[in-house]
Amino acid sequence: MENEKNIYAIEIRNQEVLMEIVGRLDENLKIMEKSFGVSLRVNGLNLEIESNDEQKIRQIKELIDGIDYIIKKQNRIDKSDIYYLIKIIKENKAESIRHFIDQVIVYTATGKMVRTKTLGQKRYVEAIENNDIVFGIGPAGTGKTYLAMAMAVRAFKNKEVNRIILTRPAVEAGENLGFLPGDLQMKVDPYLRPLYDALFEIFGFDTYTRLLEKGVIEVAPLAYMRGRTLDSSYVILDEAQNTTNEQMKMFLTRLGYGSKAIITGDITQIDLGKGKESGLKQVVEILKDVDGIGIVELSRNDIVRHPLVQSIIESYEKYENR
Repeated sequence: MENEKNIYAIEIRNQEVLMEIVGRLDENLKIMEKSFGVSLRVNGLNLEIESNDEQKIRQIKELIDGIDYIIKKQNRIDKSDIYYLIKIIKENKAESIRHFIDQVIVYTATGKMVRTKTLGQKRYVEAIENNDIVFGIGPAGTGKTYLAMAMAVRAFKNKEVNRIILTRPAVEAGENLGFLPGDLQMKVDPYLRPLYDALFEIFGFDTYTRLLEKGVIEVAPLAYMRGRTLDSSYVILDEAQNTTNEQMKMFLTRLGYGSKAIITGDITQIDLGKGKESGLKQVVEILKDVDGIGIVELSRNDIVRHPLVQSIIESYEKYENR
């Protein structure tokens, strides 16, 4: 029959790997079938592709090779990894897969591997390694803050710095937190929760608590950085799109010897009041040609959250452009 499709088989090295590739309730297979418009089925240790399209067959083989490589590295595969692998394979960039997979930053308290998951994230981490001040700019879900945290923890564990300092503008309280109940820690907790969450996961709660009590980890609103000089420290300024020009200049001039500063933000999520210009937008233009400063722009292609996040951001961009 003319319309009869050929069957191509890919042999999987063992049952455990096959189960990871297929996914719970065949969810990974369904993602692959929908993405490439082919039928996939399992036959023993073989993954069979039903198609006459040689390009799709080649792409699926590249995808399985990439998935197998990730499983060898971390014993499992995330859906976010599969979505990103499919994307770069369709863009004929399969040769770049191992470049970002191999970039392991640190291990969490539970032994989970923290690594770059996209080419944009790889560029971001390399910029942090090679510069004393780095701006990571991009939409939600691109790993800006989490990777900065991971790099800070790695530097601390390698004794490259003595402290980790985390700060964030408390825009909703106008940087005036005095009316809130409790001590300083209680006042700033709601604004700094995302930073805490990342440190809890990487350090573990007990280690994090001990280091916080010793003053090795410091968490404070941006207003409390004024007048200080930060030596031998890894300083992370999160949500920097909500800084004013004056606040950004104040923060950058706090940097002392042996320190590194990572500034993260999303210029599409500015919460400043009317008439106030974002310090992040302006500083990128002012410092773009300064040696020792890295500026990395992450895009929706670097989003590693649920795939709907990328679709939501794309839809908002289209609406705003109209």
